[in-house]
Formats: sequence, structure tokens, C-alpha cells
Amino acid sequence: MVKPDRVMIGLCGVAIFWGFSYVISGYLLQSFSPVFLSFCRMIITSLFTLTLLFGNGGLRWPTRKEWLLLLVSSLFGLFIQQPLYYLGLQLSSVANASLIYAAAPLVAVVLERVFLGVRMTGGKIAGGVLGIAGVVVIIGLHDTSSFQVSLGDLLLLLAMLGMTVGMLFTPLLARTMTNRAMNLYASPIGIMLMAPLAAGEAVLGRNDMTFNGVTAGLLLLLGAITMYSGLLWTRGVASTGPGTAAMFMNIPPIISLVAGHYILGEPIRGVQLAGGLLVLAGVYISSRSILRRQPIEQGAALAEE
Repeated sequence: MVKPDRVMIGLCGVAIFWGFSYVISGYLLQSFSPVFLSFCRMIITSLFTLTLLFGNGGLRWPTRKEWLLLLVSSLFGLFIQQPLYYLGLQLSSVANASLIYAAAPLVAVVLERVFLGVRMTGGKIAGGVLGIAGVVVIIGLHDTSSFQVSLGDLLLLLAMLGMTVGMLFTPLLARTMTNRAMNLYASPIGIMLMAPLAAGEAVLGRNDMTFNGVTAGLLLLLGAITMYSGLLWTRGVASTGPGTAAMFMNIPPIISLVAGHYILGEPIRGVQLAGGLLVLAGVYISSRSILRRQPIEQGAALAEE
């Protein structure tokens, strides 16, 4: 059992990590091609995961059904989401990516209702709407008169859908697998799925890479962030469900806003603070029923946490 407040703190931690990973990824895309960056990130994350989890012992070999669920989850959440996200980010903008991913909570609420039979509450819907409104205010879309849908935006939309569909399998896996087992076995699956794309990119001569001390250090940092946030994210999705957990995906723009102010000296407008409050209000409204519960029962998957 994991207490609801610990789960929510973990999801907030994921949002903070993601806020910084967006900045790191944007910088590394200047030195790496999108697919190759995604492939390198998976390998480093897998090595960190093995180092952290393999020595704990107590792992069992997944059943055929669990392997199938892990494969389908990785197909959507890694193979589709990660490359398309990086490709879309190259052809679009961080602002558009934030706006498109802001729709993920509402999409997750609908999908978990259709496929998992989870009740679609007014709180989740209201939280999703507030989250989108807050992100719109934060990125200043109201000042962007030339907004147009591009190929990059369509790729980002597909990436968001892939990630959201992949989330649906986490509660199913959590019924019989531990959090650490899910992350441990999903890593090599993701690498095997991405390897052909990376190899094809290399054959075509498009696997741009610039290794130096800075990029190597940032790759290691990105891998560590991805590993740790992945553990927290899996536990959060398994505990609260995809619909509630997805609300936390709207927090990274707030982190980027604050980080840009204190690190780069960029000004923060009052309207952006208002947008941040809307996002946080959406997260609270969506998750307050979870916070009022007794410690969440998560089955065998999370009992060992």
C-alpha cells in the first residue's frame, strides 16, 4: 500500500523532472538526430534501471500475458511516442508541444472510461479543461496570431496519443507485477523496438551526433531523470489511473517558466502566474477524491514499494 499523499508527491516530482528534461532534450537536439537521441536515451535509461533494480532480487520471469501487455505498452508508450515527440519538436515549437500534450488528461479520461470502465467524473473533466486553459495562458497563445497546424504538430499529436494509450496498460500490469519489474522488463523491449529505426537512420546517413563532455554529461543526466521519473510515473499511473495521473503533465510548463526566470532571467508576467494557478487548480480538482481516500490498495504490483 502507498499513501495517496506520497503518490501525489511522486507525480509532482515527475512533473518537475519532465520540466527540466524538456530543456535538456531541446538542447541535445542541436547535436543529435531525433531518433538517435531517443535511442541513446533508452539505452542509458535501461542501464541505470538495471543498476538500480536488478540487485534488489525477488524478480520473477513475466508470464506470456504479461510479456504481451509489456510489448503493447512499449509499442505505444515508447516506440510511437518518443521518436514522434522528438521529430515533432524539431518541426514545431515547445509552446505547441505543451498545448498538444495539455489535451492528454482529457484523452486519458475518455480512454480509461472506454477500455478500463473507469467512471468519468466531473472533477476529472473540469480538471482537464482547467489544465488546457492554464497551459494556453502560460504559453501566451492568445498573443500568437499566426498559429497554424504543421506536420510537427500532427507528429506531436500522434506522440501524445501513443503515450496516453500506453498508459492504459499500466493498471493492468500492476495487478500482477511490481513497479520495479515493469520498468526493468520494459527497458529492453523499448531498445529492441527502437534499434531498427536507429539502424535505418544510420544507413541513410541521418544519425547526426556530436559527442563531447557537455553532450555526454547531459545524456547521462537525461537518462537518470528518465529512469527515476519512470519509476514514479508507473507507480502514480497504477495508483490513481491514467486520467488523474495525466493531469500532472500540465505542470512542466510552469517548471519551465520558473526555471527560465531564475536561470535565464526571463520575466514572468502576471497572466502567466494566473495560468499556472489554473493548471494547479485542475490538478487538485482531479485528484482530490484520491487524496481523501485511505491508503490506496495497489495489489501485488505495488505492495513491495
